[in-house]
Amino acid sequence: MNQGPPERPFVQVRDLRRIFDVSKPWLNRVLERAPRQYLKAVDGVSFDIRRGETFALVGESGSGKSTVARMVVGLLPPSDGTVSIAGISMNDVNVAQERQRLRRRIQMIFQDPYASLNPRWRVGRIIAEPIRAFGIVHGEADITGRVGELLTLVGLHPDDAGKFPHEFSGGQRQRIAIARALASNAEFIVCDEPTSALDVSVQAQILNLMRDLQQRFGLTYLFISHNLAVVRHMATRIGVMYLGRLVEVSEGKQLFSHPRHPYTRMLLDAVPDVAMAGKAREGVKGEIPNPISPPSGCTFHPRCPLVFERCRVENPPVIDGVACHAVNQGRIAAA
Repeated sequence: MNQGPPERPFVQVRDLRRIFDVSKPWLNRVLERAPRQYLKAVDGVSFDIRRGETFALVGESGSGKSTVARMVVGLLPPSDGTVSIAGISMNDVNVAQERQRLRRRIQMIFQDPYASLNPRWRVGRIIAEPIRAFGIVHGEADITGRVGELLTLVGLHPDDAGKFPHEFSGGQRQRIAIARALASNAEFIVCDEPTSALDVSVQAQILNLMRDLQQRFGLTYLFISHNLAVVRHMATRIGVMYLGRLVEVSEGKQLFSHPRHPYTRMLLDAVPDVAMAGKAREGVKGEIPNPISPPSGCTFHPRCPLVFERCRVENPPVIDGVACHAVNQGRIAAA
Protein backbone atom coordinates (compact mmCIF):
# COMPACT_ATOMS: atom_id res chain seq x y z
CA MET A 1 0.00 0.00 0.00
CA ASN A 2 1.45 3.34 -1.05
CA GLN A 3 1.75 5.95 1.66
CA GLY A 4 1.70 9.69 1.04
CA PRO A 5 4.61 11.97 1.90
CA PRO A 6 5.38 12.33 5.64
CA GLU A 7 3.51 15.10 7.43
CA ARG A 8 5.44 18.35 7.54
CA PRO A 9 6.53 19.38 11.07
CA PHE A 10 4.23 22.01 12.57
CA VAL A 11 7.24 24.05 13.76
CA GLN A 12 10.55 24.15 11.89
CA VAL A 13 13.56 25.99 13.32
CA ARG A 14 16.64 26.17 11.12
CA ASP A 15 20.12 27.46 12.02
CA LEU A 16 18.74 30.01 14.49
CA ARG A 17 21.22 32.57 15.80
CA ARG A 18 21.02 35.58 18.08
CA ILE A 19 23.93 37.91 18.82
CA PHE A 20 23.68 40.80 21.29
CA ASP A 21 25.97 43.82 21.23
CA VAL A 22 27.05 44.22 24.86
CA SER A 23 29.78 46.80 24.19
CA LYS A 24 30.39 49.74 26.47
CA PRO A 25 29.19 53.17 25.28
CA TRP A 26 31.20 54.71 22.44
CA LEU A 27 33.00 57.28 24.61
CA ASN A 28 34.09 54.65 27.14
CA ARG A 29 35.45 52.49 24.34
CA VAL A 30 37.43 55.42 22.92
CA LEU A 31 38.91 56.41 26.30
CA GLU A 32 39.68 52.82 27.32
CA ARG A 33 40.67 51.72 23.79
CA ALA A 34 38.32 48.80 24.23
CA PRO A 35 36.87 46.83 21.28
CA ARG A 36 33.22 46.05 20.79
CA GLN A 37 31.95 42.99 22.62
CA TYR A 38 29.31 40.58 21.36
CA LEU A 39 27.39 37.89 23.19
CA LYS A 40 26.37 34.90 21.08
CA ALA A 41 23.25 33.81 22.99
CA VAL A 42 22.04 31.28 20.38
CA ASP A 43 24.37 29.68 17.85
CA GLY A 44 22.93 27.60 15.01
CA VAL A 45 19.99 25.89 16.73
CA SER A 46 17.78 23.64 14.54
CA PHE A 47 14.85 21.41 15.51
CA ASP A 48 11.36 20.34 14.45
CA ILE A 49 8.18 20.00 16.50
CA ARG A 50 5.46 17.70 15.26
CA ARG A 51 1.83 18.68 15.68
CA GLY A 52 0.44 17.62 19.05
CA GLU A 53 3.77 16.83 20.72
CA THR A 54 5.82 18.50 23.46
CA PHE A 55 9.39 19.40 22.56
CA ALA A 56 11.43 20.47 25.59
CA LEU A 57 14.60 22.54 25.74
CA VAL A 58 16.68 21.94 28.86
CA GLY A 59 19.98 23.22 30.16
CA GLU A 60 21.56 25.36 32.84
CA SER A 61 20.74 29.04 33.24
CA GLY A 62 22.47 31.02 30.51
CA SER A 63 22.29 28.27 27.90
CA GLY A 64 19.97 30.29 25.60
CA LYS A 65 16.67 28.43 26.10
CA SER A 66 14.49 31.47 26.76
CA THR A 67 16.12 33.40 23.92
CA VAL A 68 15.13 30.60 21.52
CA ALA A 69 11.57 30.68 22.90
CA ARG A 70 11.23 34.42 22.31
CA MET A 71 12.56 34.15 18.76
CA VAL A 72 10.17 31.30 17.95
CA VAL A 73 7.10 33.35 18.91
CA GLY A 74 8.41 36.53 17.27
CA LEU A 75 9.08 38.56 20.43
CA LEU A 76 12.76 38.76 19.48
CA PRO A 77 14.10 38.94 15.92
CA PRO A 78 16.84 36.42 15.09
CA SER A 79 20.24 37.58 13.91
CA ASP A 80 20.15 34.72 11.42
CA GLY A 81 18.17 31.59 10.68
CA THR A 82 14.48 30.90 10.07
CA VAL A 83 11.38 29.92 12.03
CA SER A 84 8.41 28.44 10.17
CA ILE A 85 5.09 27.59 11.82
CA ALA A 86 2.40 25.75 9.88
CA GLY A 87 4.46 26.36 6.73
CA ILE A 88 4.55 30.15 7.20
CA SER A 89 7.91 31.81 7.77
CA MET A 90 8.03 34.19 10.74
CA ASN A 91 10.90 36.02 9.01
CA ASP A 92 9.32 36.70 5.62
CA VAL A 93 8.02 40.27 5.39
CA ASN A 94 6.19 39.43 2.16
CA VAL A 95 3.64 37.32 4.01
CA ALA A 96 2.80 39.84 6.75
CA GLN A 97 -0.92 39.17 6.44
CA GLU A 98 -0.50 35.43 6.81
CA ARG A 99 1.91 35.94 9.69
CA GLN A 100 -0.62 38.14 11.49
CA ARG A 101 -3.27 35.44 11.12
CA LEU A 102 -0.74 32.93 12.40
CA ARG A 103 -0.15 34.93 15.57
CA ARG A 104 -3.66 34.05 16.74
CA ARG A 105 -2.58 30.41 16.78
CA ILE A 106 0.57 31.10 18.85
CA GLN A 107 0.64 32.01 22.54
CA MET A 108 3.19 32.06 25.34
CA ILE A 109 3.05 31.20 29.04
CA PHE A 110 5.69 33.00 31.09
CA GLN A 111 7.65 32.02 34.17
CA ASP A 112 6.13 34.57 36.58
CA PRO A 113 2.33 34.59 36.22
CA TYR A 114 1.92 37.75 38.28
CA ALA A 115 4.39 39.73 36.15
CA SER A 116 2.66 38.58 32.95
CA LEU A 117 -0.84 39.68 34.05
CA ASN A 118 -1.90 43.34 34.10
CA PRO A 119 -2.48 44.10 37.82
CA ARG A 120 -4.89 46.93 36.95
CA TRP A 121 -7.24 44.71 34.95
CA ARG A 122 -9.79 42.29 36.27
CA VAL A 123 -9.32 38.69 35.24
CA GLY A 124 -12.34 38.77 32.91
CA ARG A 125 -10.82 41.62 30.90
CA ILE A 126 -7.40 39.91 30.79
CA ILE A 127 -8.86 36.73 29.29
CA ALA A 128 -11.26 38.60 27.01
CA GLU A 129 -8.53 40.75 25.46
CA PRO A 130 -7.34 38.17 22.86
CA ILE A 131 -10.95 37.22 22.14
CA ARG A 132 -11.71 40.84 21.20
CA ALA A 133 -8.37 41.45 19.48
CA PHE A 134 -8.80 38.52 17.09
CA GLY A 135 -12.58 38.82 16.73
CA ILE A 136 -13.18 35.25 17.84
CA VAL A 137 -16.48 35.97 19.59
CA HIS A 138 -18.70 39.03 19.12
CA GLY A 139 -21.12 40.58 21.59
CA GLU A 140 -20.40 41.26 25.26
CA ALA A 141 -22.73 38.52 26.51
CA ASP A 142 -21.03 35.92 24.33
CA ILE A 143 -17.57 37.14 25.34
CA THR A 144 -18.50 36.96 29.02
CA GLY A 145 -19.82 33.45 28.49
CA ARG A 146 -16.63 32.38 26.73
CA VAL A 147 -14.49 33.82 29.56
CA GLY A 148 -16.53 31.79 32.05
CA GLU A 149 -16.01 28.63 29.99
CA LEU A 150 -12.25 29.18 29.90
CA LEU A 151 -12.06 29.79 33.65
CA THR A 152 -13.99 26.58 34.29
CA LEU A 153 -11.73 24.74 31.85
CA VAL A 154 -8.62 25.59 33.89
CA GLY A 155 -10.19 24.75 37.25
CA LEU A 156 -11.45 28.18 38.36
CA HIS A 157 -14.98 29.57 38.77
CA PRO A 158 -16.67 31.96 36.31
CA ASP A 159 -17.20 34.41 39.19
CA ASP A 160 -13.40 34.79 39.41
CA ALA A 161 -13.63 37.00 36.31
CA GLY A 162 -14.50 39.93 38.56
CA LYS A 163 -11.35 39.68 40.67
CA PHE A 164 -7.88 41.19 40.25
CA PRO A 165 -4.70 39.06 39.83
CA HIS A 166 -3.40 39.92 43.32
CA GLU A 167 -6.41 38.13 44.84
CA PHE A 168 -5.15 34.75 43.62
CA SER A 169 -2.34 32.38 44.60
CA GLY A 170 0.60 31.73 42.28
CA GLY A 171 -0.91 28.51 40.96
CA GLN A 172 -4.26 30.16 40.33
CA ARG A 173 -2.57 33.02 38.48
CA GLN A 174 -0.82 30.51 36.22
CA ARG A 175 -4.22 28.94 35.52
CA ILE A 176 -5.42 32.40 34.47
CA ALA A 177 -2.39 32.74 32.17
CA ILE A 178 -3.24 29.37 30.62
CA ALA A 179 -6.87 30.46 30.11
CA ARG A 180 -5.64 33.61 28.37
CA ALA A 181 -3.42 31.51 26.10
CA LEU A 182 -6.40 29.35 25.15
CA ALA A 183 -8.67 32.35 24.58
CA SER A 184 -7.39 32.87 21.02
CA ASN A 185 -7.91 29.18 20.15
CA ALA A 186 -4.13 28.75 20.13
CA GLU A 187 -2.59 25.63 18.60
CA PHE A 188 1.05 26.22 19.53
CA ILE A 189 2.00 27.34 23.05
CA VAL A 190 5.53 28.21 24.16
CA CYS A 191 5.92 27.54 27.89
CA ASP A 192 8.91 29.37 29.38
CA GLU A 193 9.59 27.80 32.80
CA PRO A 194 5.83 27.83 33.57
CA THR A 195 6.12 26.09 36.95
CA SER A 196 9.52 27.14 38.31
CA ALA A 197 7.99 29.90 40.51
CA LEU A 198 5.43 27.53 42.06
CA ASP A 199 5.46 25.12 45.00
CA VAL A 200 6.15 21.48 44.15
CA SER A 201 2.58 20.31 44.86
CA VAL A 202 1.16 23.13 42.73
CA GLN A 203 3.65 22.36 39.94
CA ALA A 204 2.18 18.88 39.59
CA GLN A 205 -1.36 20.29 39.33
CA ILE A 206 -0.38 22.77 36.60
CA LEU A 207 1.58 20.15 34.63
CA ASN A 208 -1.34 17.70 34.78
CA LEU A 209 -3.69 20.48 33.62
CA MET A 210 -1.41 21.28 30.67
CA ARG A 211 -1.25 17.62 29.65
CA ASP A 212 -5.03 17.25 29.89
CA LEU A 213 -5.52 20.36 27.74
CA GLN A 214 -2.99 19.07 25.22
CA GLN A 215 -4.85 15.79 24.84
CA ARG A 216 -8.23 17.53 24.65
CA PHE A 217 -7.33 20.19 22.09
CA GLY A 218 -4.34 18.66 20.29
CA LEU A 219 -2.01 21.43 21.46
CA THR A 220 1.65 21.63 20.46
CA TYR A 221 4.09 22.74 23.17
CA LEU A 222 7.62 24.12 23.19
CA PHE A 223 8.52 23.60 26.84
CA ILE A 224 11.48 25.47 28.36
CA SER A 225 12.84 24.21 31.68
CA HIS A 226 15.97 23.54 33.70
CA ASN A 227 14.12 20.94 35.80
CA LEU A 228 14.63 17.50 34.29
CA ALA A 229 12.02 15.94 36.59
CA VAL A 230 9.40 18.27 35.09
CA VAL A 231 10.62 17.60 31.55
CA ARG A 232 10.44 13.85 32.12
CA HIS A 233 6.74 14.22 32.96
CA MET A 234 5.92 16.46 30.00
CA ALA A 235 8.19 15.97 26.99
CA THR A 236 7.80 13.78 23.93
CA ARG A 237 11.26 14.79 22.69
CA ILE A 238 14.03 16.72 24.40
CA GLY A 239 16.78 19.03 23.19
CA VAL A 240 19.70 19.69 25.54
CA MET A 241 21.29 23.15 25.18
CA TYR A 242 24.71 24.28 26.32
CA LEU A 243 26.03 27.80 25.79
CA GLY A 244 23.72 28.56 22.87
CA ARG A 245 23.99 25.24 21.01
CA LEU A 246 22.00 22.04 20.94
CA VAL A 247 24.32 19.25 22.08
CA GLU A 248 21.78 16.40 22.05
CA VAL A 249 18.26 15.81 20.72
CA SER A 250 16.46 12.60 21.56
CA GLU A 251 13.11 10.99 22.31
CA GLY A 252 12.18 11.62 25.94
CA LYS A 253 12.38 8.05 27.22
CA GLN A 254 15.53 7.38 25.23
CA LEU A 255 17.32 10.40 26.65
CA PHE A 256 16.61 9.41 30.26
CA SER A 257 17.46 5.73 29.78
CA HIS A 258 20.46 6.14 27.44
CA PRO A 259 21.94 9.66 27.57
CA ARG A 260 24.80 10.03 25.11
CA HIS A 261 26.39 13.46 25.52
CA PRO A 262 28.62 13.91 28.63
CA TYR A 263 26.73 17.11 29.51
CA THR A 264 23.37 15.28 29.39
CA ARG A 265 24.79 12.61 31.68
CA MET A 266 26.04 15.25 34.08
CA LEU A 267 22.58 16.88 34.24
CA LEU A 268 20.86 13.53 34.82
CA ASP A 269 23.32 12.57 37.56
CA ALA A 270 22.31 15.73 39.42
CA VAL A 271 18.64 14.66 39.54
CA PRO A 272 17.67 12.84 42.77
CA ASP A 273 16.66 9.27 41.92
CA VAL A 274 15.89 6.50 44.44
CA ALA A 275 16.65 3.88 41.77
CA MET A 276 20.24 5.15 41.60
CA ALA A 277 20.89 4.67 45.34
CA GLY A 278 24.25 3.00 45.93
CA LYS A 279 25.45 3.58 42.37
CA ALA A 280 28.36 5.81 41.46
CA ARG A 281 27.21 9.16 40.12
CA GLU A 282 29.16 12.00 38.58
CA GLY A 283 28.50 15.34 40.28
CA VAL A 284 28.13 18.62 38.41
CA LYS A 285 31.57 20.04 37.68
CA GLY A 286 32.44 23.67 37.07
CA GLU A 287 30.18 26.43 35.85
CA ILE A 288 28.92 27.53 32.47
CA PRO A 289 31.62 29.74 30.83
CA ASN A 290 31.26 33.42 30.03
CA PRO A 291 29.32 33.53 26.73
CA ILE A 292 31.14 36.73 25.70
CA SER A 293 34.43 34.81 25.54
CA PRO A 294 33.50 31.13 25.18
CA PRO A 295 36.12 28.36 25.09
CA SER A 296 37.53 27.35 21.71
CA GLY A 297 36.39 24.17 20.00
CA CYS A 298 33.67 22.35 21.91
CA THR A 299 32.48 24.86 24.51
CA PHE A 300 31.86 22.05 27.02
CA HIS A 301 35.44 20.75 26.92
CA PRO A 302 36.68 22.55 30.12
CA ARG A 303 34.09 20.57 32.12
CA CYS A 304 34.09 17.32 30.14
CA PRO A 305 35.64 14.16 31.67
CA LEU A 306 36.26 12.72 28.18
CA VAL A 307 38.04 15.71 26.64
CA PHE A 308 40.89 15.11 24.17
CA GLU A 309 42.85 17.42 21.87
CA ARG A 310 40.31 17.58 19.04
CA CYS A 311 37.66 18.86 21.49
CA ARG A 312 39.80 21.91 22.28
CA VAL A 313 40.19 23.05 18.68
CA GLU A 314 37.18 21.83 16.67
CA ASN A 315 33.49 22.52 17.30
CA PRO A 316 31.70 19.15 16.94
CA PRO A 317 28.89 18.91 14.35
CA VAL A 318 25.55 17.35 15.25
CA ILE A 319 25.67 13.72 14.04
CA ASP A 320 22.77 11.37 14.73
CA GLY A 321 21.30 13.79 17.26
CA VAL A 322 24.42 14.45 19.32
CA ALA A 323 27.30 16.96 19.03
CA CYS A 324 30.29 15.29 20.67
CA HIS A 325 33.63 14.14 19.29
CA ALA A 326 33.92 11.45 22.01
CA VAL A 327 30.55 9.97 21.05
CA ASN A 328 31.26 10.13 17.33
CA GLN A 329 34.60 8.34 17.76
CA GLY A 330 33.16 5.69 20.08
CA ARG A 331 35.11 6.89 23.13
CA ILE A 332 31.98 6.92 25.33
CA ALA A 333 30.24 3.71 26.38
CA ALA A 334 26.46 3.27 26.38
CA ALA A 335 24.75 4.40 29.57
